[in-house]
Amino acid sequence: MKPHAHLHSSRREKLAALTGRLRRQSRKVTGPRKAILDILRRHPHPLTNREILAAMPSGQCDLATVYRAMHLLEELGMVKQFHFGDGTARFELVAEGRQGHHHHLVCTRCARVVEIEECFAEAVEKRLAANNRFKAVTHKLEFFGLCPKCQ
Repeated sequence: MKPHAHLHSSRREKLAALTGRLRRQSRKVTGPRKAILDILRRHPHPLTNREILAAMPSGQCDLATVYRAMHLLEELGMVKQFHFGDGTARFELVAEGRQGHHHHLVCTRCARVVEIEECFAEAVEKRLAANNRFKAVTHKLEFFGLCPKCQ
């Protein structure tokens, strides 16, 4: 496994490119959507809806607007949702033309997140699909432990 600091190529995508992706899919670039995209591109780890709201300029929108925007961005394939076992969805940007498939290593004490690029589970996925005559098999896999700082 090859862990590294959590940096996606979508983080390097300029805000103008991200809003252009919305426009190409015939969606309006509203103030809250633009702010959400900017927040996601600047943060080094997946964020909850509440964390996104807290990072926005005061009074720019409410939590319901963040939820609606995240639903739309996920539907458009611009963000991917992750679950780290605490019942709260987290979101991060997906680079254009990519599926955003990767895994995370999460510290159970401080919630530090390390992105894992390698996906050894693809071989298992293919074997399970073939052995059981399934198609379009996918998986979600996250790892948990104590980071060096919390040990």
